[in-house]
Amino acid sequence: MSSPLRLGIAGLGTVGIGVVKIVQKHADLLAQRAGRPVAITAISARDRMKNRSADLSGYRWAEDPMAVATADDVDVYLELIGGDNGIAKDSIEAALRAGKDVVTANKALLAVHGQELAALAESLGRVIRFEAAVAGGIPVIKAMTESLAGNRITRVMGVMNGTCNYILTRMESAGLPYEAVFEEARQLGYLEADPTLDVGGIDAGHKLAILSSIAFGTQVSFDAVELEGIERVSIDDIHRARDMGYRIKLLGVAQMTARGLEQRMSPCLVPADSPLGQLVGGTNMVVIEGDSVGQIVLRGAGAGEGPTASAVMSDIVEIARGVRLPVFGQPAASLLAPQHARTAVPAAYYIRLELQDKPGALAKVATVLGNAGISIDRMRQYGQHSPDSVPVLVVTHKTTPEAIDFAIEALPRTGVLVSEPVELRIEEV
Repeated sequence: MSSPLRLGIAGLGTVGIGVVKIVQKHADLLAQRAGRPVAITAISARDRMKNRSADLSGYRWAEDPMAVATADDVDVYLELIGGDNGIAKDSIEAALRAGKDVVTANKALLAVHGQELAALAESLGRVIRFEAAVAGGIPVIKAMTESLAGNRITRVMGVMNGTCNYILTRMESAGLPYEAVFEEARQLGYLEADPTLDVGGIDAGHKLAILSSIAFGTQVSFDAVELEGIERVSIDDIHRARDMGYRIKLLGVAQMTARGLEQRMSPCLVPADSPLGQLVGGTNMVVIEGDSVGQIVLRGAGAGEGPTASAVMSDIVEIARGVRLPVFGQPAASLLAPQHARTAVPAAYYIRLELQDKPGALAKVATVLGNAGISIDRMRQYGQHSPDSVPVLVVTHKTTPEAIDFAIEALPRTGVLVSEPVELRIEEV
């Protein structure tokens, strides 16, 4: 059998320790599947004395990740530190220049610096693999770069942040308001140190930008993703969506149109009986539509020690087998700078209003929508929240985002709104 593939791991958090456990538990299986042994030679983390749930005594410890990245006895550098700059980026660049291949789970770094790192790796004849960066244990990167290589991808969409999906489904199942479930998620350790990365849609937006690059042959463009988090979604929205046969999801959608590349990450209503509508808890789902294959659905654990470490190991085994692919599925030099386009595809919309309880209020709302060219499909009035106001739900027929923006801006000028309106797109899936 060939000489071992030697790993150097920087970062011993959830994912790093998960990788150590798999290498220790499945050494023989990995050797058979990879065609050579897989061995860890060097490790690094911020706190050497921290009690970790794995035996690390057989590995050389380095205080500095750069020492692991450039070590002579390391063939593949595993960057599991995180962050879109600093030591994560510097150590990957150092590893590439030292002749190492790189495996990372760092979606933020790839979303911001992916093109630069891909160009560097390919100029040096090295590879960067990142299956764990998107959707945890779901093999979506391999599916798109290899299994679907014969397709022109027409649309990619999905639920890509398990924390947001947990919050939204927990709100529905327990009847709890957003604030209560947010705190529950924080206590359970589901939220990032900066919670806005999760609930603000940033984490999921990073993943969508990476998938867009692979799907459409463009340079990664996270800055162009239209981002909206789930903070405005209320328990009333959850209940009213359910009454109409929908569920609310933080949904990412990317598609190439004649106007350019559309990328959006926002809370949307989806049919409750659709695969996305039935997704509960922290599970992720990615839906890919290709001209030959049609629609395929990939579903699985989007985070956690085992699933994410499993994805890291899939990249390691590919490298051990000698598989050499461009970082984003085609040479970095061939990736085009995308023409960014704001979403223009028409859709129906859900609009929640709190109106003053006085004659003519609904008529003024209808006039604003009519002036924007928006046709009303359904309008429903609910029981009073207070003696002076009443909640009203409007569902429109298909209209453009521009028309919705015009109406939402004009509605407060009617003088009949008690609070800011909330609008959510109804997505066909």
